[in-house]
Formats: sequence, C-alpha cells, structure tokens
Amino acid sequence: MFEEYLAGWMFLALTVWLMFGFPVTFTLMGTALCFGLIGSGFDFFFLLPMRIWGVMQNVVLIAVPLFIFMGVTLERSGLAEELLDTMGRLFGRLRGGLAISVVVVGALLGASTGIVGATVVTMGLLAVPTMLRRNYQKELACGTVAASGTLGQIIPPSIVLVLLGTIVQVPVGDLFMAAIFPGLILVALYVIYILIVVNVKKDIAPPIPREEFADMTIGQFAWRVIKALVPPLFLIVAVLGSIFAGVASPTEAAAVGSVGAMILAIANHRFNLGMLREVMQTTTKLTCMVFIILVGAAAFGLTFRELDGDDLVRTFLTHMAHEYSHTMVLIIVMGVIFLVGFVLDFIEITFIHVPVLVPILIQEFHFDPLWICVLLAVNLQTSFMTPPFGFSLFYLKGVTPPEVKTGHIYRGIIPFVFLQLVGLILVAYWSELATWLPSVVYD
Repeated sequence: MFEEYLAGWMFLALTVWLMFGFPVTFTLMGTALCFGLIGSGFDFFFLLPMRIWGVMQNVVLIAVPLFIFMGVTLERSGLAEELLDTMGRLFGRLRGGLAISVVVVGALLGASTGIVGATVVTMGLLAVPTMLRRNYQKELACGTVAASGTLGQIIPPSIVLVLLGTIVQVPVGDLFMAAIFPGLILVALYVIYILIVVNVKKDIAPPIPREEFADMTIGQFAWRVIKALVPPLFLIVAVLGSIFAGVASPTEAAAVGSVGAMILAIANHRFNLGMLREVMQTTTKLTCMVFIILVGAAAFGLTFRELDGDDLVRTFLTHMAHEYSHTMVLIIVMGVIFLVGFVLDFIEITFIHVPVLVPILIQEFHFDPLWICVLLAVNLQTSFMTPPFGFSLFYLKGVTPPEVKTGHIYRGIIPFVFLQLVGLILVAYWSELATWLPSVVYD
C-alpha cells in the first residue's frame, strides 16, 4: 500500500515540512530527491538534469525579471505618490472618496507594475495615515489598501499570469487579454462595496471638506490630473498595446516596459546610479527567489509523475465526476487552491499544485485552458490576504502607524476576500468574461 500511494505520501511529506516552516525550495528539492530515489532508484538522477535544463531554456520566463525590474523602478520613481495625492483630491469630496481613490490607484499601479509588495507598501505608507487623519475606520482603510494592492495579480501585465501561461502552455498574450474584464470586475466590486458601506455607516468614511480644495483653479487641477494619469497610461499602452497589436511578444513587451519605467524615473528626476543599483539588487533577489523555487518545483513535478501521481489524482477526480458532475470537480479544485492559500503563497501554489491539477482538468474534463488560468489567477489573489500567511497583511502591518493593530487588518480584509470569491464565481459562471475578448481580437 505504501508503494502504491507513494506519490500521495510525498505530497503529504511536502505539506508537513512546509507547515513546519522549512524553506520552500529546499523542501521541494529534498522531498523530490528522497522519494525519487525510493521510487526510481539512481536512474532518477539521470532524468533530473534534463528536466531542469528544459526549464532554463524557456525564453518566456525572461519576462519575469524584466517585469520585476519595471515594477521596482516605478515604485522608486514617485509615480504612486503623485497618483494617490491627485486621485485623493479628485474623489475626496465623495463620502468614502479616499478609499475609492486607493482602489483606482491600485488598479493603475497593478497595470503598470504587477508587483503586489511594492504597491501595498507604497499605498500603506501614503494612504493609510491620510485616511486615519480623515477619521476613516481603521478596518476600512486597511482592507481597502490590502485588497487594492493585490489587483496587480490579475490585472495584466502580471507575473502570475506569465507563470501560469508558461506552466499550462497558454499564450501569455492571450492570457493578458483574458484577464482584463475579470480585473475590472474586481475593481467595480470594490468600489460598489465601498459606496454601499460608507452610506450605510456614514461615520466610517467622511468626505473631505470643500474648503480644502480652494488652493487651485479647475484648470490647474485638470492639468494635475492629466500629469498624474499620463505616465501610467503611457506605460500600460507601451506594454499591453504592443502585445495586443502583435508588435511584440510578452518578453519583448516587458523589455519595453522596463525602458519606459526608466524614462518615467528620469522625467520625475528620481533616476541616479544609487537608485539604479537598488533596483537591480531588488530585481536580482526577487528573480532568484522565483527561479530557485521553479527549479525545485520542476524536480518535484518530475518525481510526482514518475511515481504515477497524475494517475492517482486523475482517478480521484474522475471518481468525483462520476459521483457528482464536472462542475463539482471544478469547485473542489478551486476550493483546494483557496484553502492552501491560507498557508502558501501564490508562487508555491503555482509551481506545486497547478502542474498537478490543471492538466487533468484540461485533458480529462475538457475545460478551456484560458478560462481555467484566469480562474486560478483570481483565486490566487486571495492567498495574499488570507491569514495567517497572507503577504499583503505582513507588508501592511510593517508600514502602518502604531495605532493600527493586526486585528484591524484581519477584520478589514474579510469583506474583500468575499468580494474576490464573488468575482471568482462570476467568472466561473460566465466563462465569456474571460474568453470573449481574445476570441474577438483573434477572430
């Protein structure tokens, strides 16, 4: 029985070691080596180098460090500060206007940078103190910033979309296009929720007094809005426009975005050798983290398949389909991804669970690969905000004022996690939300 279910035991061992806090990469590689030796003997060590070399030859993955470089450069360029201040003035006279401005800025930064940590930290430093000074409820302020910062996971260009496209073998350009409407749906859900809750509880998000807007004319303010919006829109058009128009591949577009981010930093008088050195160091660290986990995941995936883990999972899901329906299988898979998001981050889930579950959903149950990838991207957003290991919660707690406690952050994100699940259900029920735009463009 032990040998028959060796792949299952390997997955259990991996989960236990991760729960004990061992580094992800070494846990993946160590588990793969031990169980590969048990199941396949020393022949496993002849297969492993070829598998890792295959990962290294994937040119699409070059987009990952380029998008990271673009995001970190923008974070250092002062773009977020200008956007937040201008959008705060634009929406500030509405009840809950500052929270709405945070959502809008989060969406624009998500479409410009795609890096959740940089977005959450920047908005946490700038927006949370401002909202608290305006007597915003702590839970609403923290929840809005944490949720808006994760929009970069679904709004292209997103690193998770690049990784999903690579693993599932879906063109990244198609995936970027498919994710646009789901990302906008989440933005709309956040804004609608804020408008409803601030009008039900009128004291949790008061508007900014009218007299505070008297320091500039309408023309001056319109020019300031244009100056704040043009840089991120320029970058969005440069990156996504070149992909959608067929002018550039995702990798080439990432290079365009990196150059565009440097141009914006120069235009904002933030570019210097010290800043460039910091950006390159951060990019190198983040890229190394992603790729070393990718190597460990490749080894784990090879061992899992050698031990017939695919057949084990396929048998279980097929049995569920016979007992219930294909829809129930999809619900179970999405439920598993959501639950493991409480203890793992999106990179670990993408490299550990997606290669095991998604090929079976596509091959055995004939789900649309593009649609499945978008569902996964929406689902993976929740992993940033679900305690105890949601990275957005850690980022936000590290930069908020002392009066903001961990309990305020945890209570604040609960409604937004439910809104993300609502968005997931909408995209699952109406698959056209993900598939319509690519089909129109390419037909």
